[in-house]
Amino acid sequence: MAMESNPKSNKLSDETNGDYAWQVEEEQSGERVDKHIAETLADESVSRSQAQEWIRTGLVTVNDNPVKPNTKLSAGDRIHVTLPEPEPLEAFPEDIPIDVVYEDSDVIVINKPRGMVVHPAAGHPSGTVVNALLHHCKDLSGINGVMRPGIVHRIDKDTSGLLMVAKNDLAHASLAEQLKEHTVTRKYSALVYGVMQHDKGTIDAPIGRANHDRKLYVVTEKNSKHAVTHFAVSERFDEYTLLELKLETGRTHQIRVHMKYISHPLVGDPVYGGKSGRTLGMKGQALHAEVLGFNHPRSGEYLEFSVPIPEDMEHSLSILRTR
Repeated sequence: MAMESNPKSNKLSDETNGDYAWQVEEEQSGERVDKHIAETLADESVSRSQAQEWIRTGLVTVNDNPVKPNTKLSAGDRIHVTLPEPEPLEAFPEDIPIDVVYEDSDVIVINKPRGMVVHPAAGHPSGTVVNALLHHCKDLSGINGVMRPGIVHRIDKDTSGLLMVAKNDLAHASLAEQLKEHTVTRKYSALVYGVMQHDKGTIDAPIGRANHDRKLYVVTEKNSKHAVTHFAVSERFDEYTLLELKLETGRTHQIRVHMKYISHPLVGDPVYGGKSGRTLGMKGQALHAEVLGFNHPRSGEYLEFSVPIPEDMEHSLSILRTR
């Protein structure tokens, strides 16, 4: 089974160093410019108060003209934001246990527990993977700045499993290029609601922000990015299916959005699940990054790692198997 949709180009663009520009869509007409900027740049952890400060200091223009925070937008308006130089804020080391699966002088692979944020951001200044890694190894690449040292890719806070981290800039550049070229192996185990009828298939559907809530993502043609997820059935139960999911692209919330799109949302997903009362005893969503493979950035040797699913997810599967 293939579910395909031709993606349109994303109008949000990084024009130059620190500059963003995009065009207001029809459904966004009437929004305040400060609220609109905060929602559009949510991935950059931009708050509404921060957007207001940028507007007041002249860092924001609409159709090349300065505006006020309460200016209402119209369809077709072109917004330009010049991001200021980042403040000298750094992540700090914390003595937090981490499960190291592999480590050498270039790369470290960890098994991230469910509930742990990957890097510091608004609302999560500490207790993250980055804080733990800075205490563990201290030498991480600087390409992604002081708040995301070594971080090449992310997995959601409530997703467990394998994460690769670069320990120097050479490794970071290599791993980032492999992700861009879709040559990194990323396989997930997921328990979803409903009985999947097809043994395997591909979901090819672009993902963008939801109009009603810019913190959420949906399958949409507007302001979206190409997203592809391959799936294969591992086990079927009375009301659930265990899937192996393979990412071709890596968009924010991709698996969660794609599973909801085909009416098989993740068990325990508090945002996209739609059936939060039926968690089968799990303390979070049933999504685990089980397999990770890549070419070593220095030797070129292909490395592949796998880790077992979390205990509570395994326990839930054991219950389902005995029904």
